[in-house]
Amino acid sequence: MSKIAFIFPGQGAQYIGMGQDFYEHTETGRKTFDEASQLLGFSMPELCFQENNQLNITEYTQAAMVTTSIAMMKVLEEHGVQPEAAAGLSLGEYAALVAAGVMSEQDAITTVRQRGILMQEAVPAGIGSMAAVLALSGEKIEEVIREIPDVWIANYNCPGQIVISGKKEAVEAACEKLKEAGAKRTVPLNVSGPFHSGMLCEAGKKLGEVLEAVTVHTPKIPYVANVTAQFVTDASQVKPLLEQQVSSSVRWQQSVEVMIQAGIDTFIEIGPGKTLAGFMRKINRNVTVLNIEKLEDIEKVLQALQK
Repeated sequence: MSKIAFIFPGQGAQYIGMGQDFYEHTETGRKTFDEASQLLGFSMPELCFQENNQLNITEYTQAAMVTTSIAMMKVLEEHGVQPEAAAGLSLGEYAALVAAGVMSEQDAITTVRQRGILMQEAVPAGIGSMAAVLALSGEKIEEVIREIPDVWIANYNCPGQIVISGKKEAVEAACEKLKEAGAKRTVPLNVSGPFHSGMLCEAGKKLGEVLEAVTVHTPKIPYVANVTAQFVTDASQVKPLLEQQVSSSVRWQQSVEVMIQAGIDTFIEIGPGKTLAGFMRKINRNVTVLNIEKLEDIEKVLQALQK
């Protein structure tokens, strides 16, 4: 028997039309999107399915991504697929919290809406930036940026891909130094802010205030927190970790490795795109990685799990 983890992508994987077939052809998918619309006061189907300029704006992206991932997950669960662990990349951690029974889908959707607004407001546009650093070790990157103020490691995605974040000028200076230190190249990311950097500490504190009103439950299955790359089994840890997550490094590679060490051998990426599957190939090629992005993928996953 496969030991399954559900994993969920983060911001950047969104696109117009994501989840539309789940909305149009499943009652559960439709209900999830429509309930999100009622909770947030705008049309989630319009945001996700019709051409618009809002989907890539953080305050809308986050709620849209989490709604879409939850809709897909619920349809998959209706077919009897249950995980033994869950994790999500940055924003995706909120869908993982729903998968683990820690947070209701309603609370997850309304919380990430507030999270998106707080992150967007934290740093004026153009002040911060992010860049992917290719083919340089985390240790070397840490060593180089230690000498440069206002730049942090945002994501440990996989071997050979680490993301830095911070003040625009500091990130640019760091990119030059990292290339000198042996990075194959550095790639500026098309993002609206310096996410997962010390510049978002204040946004994290404000999110902590939002989370005070949210009920969290003891996880039904363990989930892996981005901040620690460790399994969380105690409800009291959830809110402090989510507050820290806004300005802390996302330890995605380490999170996957922890799940593999615990015996997880099958990862199902649920949500738009195949970003996490790409990372997985570089982290460990010996595990099975499946994707749920289109409704037709459900049947493919069910067949793969029966082998």
